[in-house]
Amino acid sequence: MRFAAAILTVALSAGVVGDAVAQKRAAAVKVDPVISEPLSQTMPVIGRFVAAQTGVVAALAGGPVAQVTVAVGDKVKKGDVVAKLVTNRIRWNRQLRAAAVREKKAALQTAKAQLSLTQVELKRLRSLKKSAAFSQARYDDKSNEVVKYRSEMGEQEAAVASAQAELRLADIDLHNSEIRAPYDGVVSRKHTVAGAYLKVGDAVVTLINHIDLEIEADVPSERVDGLEIGREVGLKLDSGLPMQATVRALVPDENALTRTRPVRFTPVFKESGADRLQLAMNQSVTVMVPIGRPRVIVSVHKDAVIPRGGKNIVFVANEGKADIRAIRLGSAIGNRFEVVQGLGEGDVVVVRGNERLRPGQAITYEGMVKKGEAKPAAPADKQS
Repeated sequence: MRFAAAILTVALSAGVVGDAVAQKRAAAVKVDPVISEPLSQTMPVIGRFVAAQTGVVAALAGGPVAQVTVAVGDKVKKGDVVAKLVTNRIRWNRQLRAAAVREKKAALQTAKAQLSLTQVELKRLRSLKKSAAFSQARYDDKSNEVVKYRSEMGEQEAAVASAQAELRLADIDLHNSEIRAPYDGVVSRKHTVAGAYLKVGDAVVTLINHIDLEIEADVPSERVDGLEIGREVGLKLDSGLPMQATVRALVPDENALTRTRPVRFTPVFKESGADRLQLAMNQSVTVMVPIGRPRVIVSVHKDAVIPRGGKNIVFVANEGKADIRAIRLGSAIGNRFEVVQGLGEGDVVVVRGNERLRPGQAITYEGMVKKGEAKPAAPADKQS
C-alpha cells in the first residue's frame, strides 16, 4: 500500500516537472493581427500653383497720368484706385456735353411750341369750312406746316437723345479717369508713372489674385482613370507642409510628346486662410495622384513575412502553437504587405521572434487566450 502511494507521488511529480519543461520551451513572441484596410496607392506628380485671375489692368480712358497710388507688392481690394489721370480736359469736355444737352432741349421746346401754334391755326381754319371766308389753299398750306413742324420736333428729340448719349460718355470717361482694381490681388508690376500719357488699353499695373489659387499638374494619361471630379488628394509643399486638394477639372488635352493631360485641383485651405500667405503663383507642389480606384485589401505586417526557399511564409498563432503557412503577396503599403492568398482577416501572425520558430512550436504572447479559457467579453457600449 505504501509502495503504491509512493509510485503515485513520483508520477505526479514527474507530470509537474514535464509541464514546467514544456512551459520553458514555449517561445515568447510578439504578434500582430491580419486586417482589412482600404488601399489607395499614389504616385508623386510635380504641379504648380496658378492664379484664377491674373493680368494687366488697362486704362479705360486716355490722358496724362496724375498719380499711381500703388507700389509693387501692395495688396488691393476690388474697386481700389490704383492710378489717377489728369481730369481737367475730361471735366471741361463733360461741361461742353452738358451745355449741348441743354441747347438741344431748348430747340426741342421751340419745335413743340411752333407745332402747337400751327395746330391751333389749322383747327381754326377747319372750323370755317362751312363759311364763305374759308380758303382751301390756306387750309392746305397750314396742314403742310403742321407736318413740317412735327418732323422738326422729331429731329430735335433725336438731337437731344444724341447729346444725352455724348454726356453719358463724358461721365464714363470722368469715372474711368480713376483706374480701379477689377478684383482682389497683389500688384506684381507697374507699367506707368506720373506724367506719362495713356491711351485707352494701355497697361497700368499687373495684378495677381493671390486668394483664388489653383494647382495644375500634368498627369500621365494612364493614371487619369484614378481621378474623378471632387476626389480628394494629398499635396506636399517644398517646405514639407502637407495639404489637401480636390479635383476640379480634367482637361481633355493630351500632350503627344509627354503623354500627359493637365488636371486642375482646388486646394483646401484652413478656415483662417493663414496658409495662403505662404503661397505664390508658379510655386511648385507635389501632388500625390492616385494610381487607381481605391479598394479594400487584406494586409499583413512586413515583419511577419519570412522569405524561405523562394517562397514567403508566416507563422500563425493557433491555440498556443506556431503554424507555418505559405502566402502570396501583392503590393506594399507602408509597413504592410497586401495578402493575395494564404491569410484571412483576423488571423494572428508572429512579428517578433519568428526567425527561430519551428512549425508546431509552443509560443506565448501578450493577450494570448489559453486552450479551454473563454475569450474576454467585449466592453458593452455606454448608454447615452
